[in-house]
Amino acid sequence: MSRKKKVDSFDASVRNNFNMISPGANVVLMIVMIFLAALVVLPLVLIVIVSFSSSLSIAHRGYTFFPEEWTLMGYQYLFKSGEQVLQSYLITIFYAVAGTVLSLIIMSMFAFVLSQKQLKGRMFLTFFMYLTMLIHSGLVARYIIYTQVYHIYDTIWVFLLPGLVGGYNIFILRTFINTTIPDSLFEAAKIDGATDFTVYVKIVMPLFKAGLATIGLFRVVGIWNDWFTGFMYAEKSWLIPLQTMLIKIQKNVDFIMSNSELANSPDGLELIKNLPKQSMQMAIFVISTIPILCAYPFFQKYFISGLTIGSVKG
Repeated sequence: MSRKKKVDSFDASVRNNFNMISPGANVVLMIVMIFLAALVVLPLVLIVIVSFSSSLSIAHRGYTFFPEEWTLMGYQYLFKSGEQVLQSYLITIFYAVAGTVLSLIIMSMFAFVLSQKQLKGRMFLTFFMYLTMLIHSGLVARYIIYTQVYHIYDTIWVFLLPGLVGGYNIFILRTFINTTIPDSLFEAAKIDGATDFTVYVKIVMPLFKAGLATIGLFRVVGIWNDWFTGFMYAEKSWLIPLQTMLIKIQKNVDFIMSNSELANSPDGLELIKNLPKQSMQMAIFVISTIPILCAYPFFQKYFISGLTIGSVKG
C-alpha cells in the first residue's frame, strides 16, 4: 500500500472515530431529547384535557391530566355561534392559502431580481427594501391609508395586500438564490436564449422549494394568528377571521363574568356558574392551533433545510 493511500485511510478512520458517539453518550442524548420533547408535548396534552374538563372539576382539582368529570361544554358554547365558526374557519383558510401563495410569488420574483448582480439600480432597490425594515407607519397613518387611499376597509383585500411583501423574507430568499444557485446556470440559460421570466420559472423555482417552504410556513402562521386586522378593519360577518371571532367570544364571556348586575340576580348567578370559562379558553386554543400543527409536518423537510441556508458550503 502506497504512502498516500495509508494517509488517506488514516484520515478516514480519524474522521469516522471523531463522528462516532459512544453508547453512553448516545443514551444520555436520548434521555435529554425525550425530556425536551416531553416539555413541549405535555403542556399541549394538558390543554386538550382541560378543554374537555368540567368547570367543577377544574375548580376542585385545577388543571390536571386526570379530571373528575369530562364534558363538551367548552366546545358546545363555542359552537353556539352556529355557522359563524365554520364560516370563520373557511375564510381564515382562504386568507392563509391565498395570502401565502400571492406573497411567495411577489417576494420570490423580487428576490430573483435582487440576486442578479448585473442589474442596474440593484443597490437602490436593496436599500429601499432595507429601509422598510427600519421605518414603520403608525397605526393612525395605516388606518387612514387603508380607508382613504386604498379603500380596502371591510373588504377581502385588507387581509391579503398589506402583508404581501416583507423585506426580511425577501432578503432570506435572495440569500438562498445567491448561495444555492450558481451564476453559471443563469449565464448558460441566457446563452441558450432564455428570458428572465423563463429562467425564473424553469430554473429558480424548481431549485427554490426549501426557501419557499420556509417563508411559506412563516406566512401561514402569521396570517392564521392575525386577529388585529379583523378587529380593526372588518365589520361584515363573513370577513371575520377565526382568531378575531374567538377573541370576541372570549370578551363576551369576560363581560358576563364581570357584570355586577348579572351577578346580583338568581338567573345571572346560575348563568355565571354554568359558564365553562377555563375549558372554553382551552377549547379556543385547541381549535385555533390544530390546523397549524397538522400543516407543519408537510413543511418540515424543507423548513429544516431552509433554515440552514448558507451555513454549509461545499
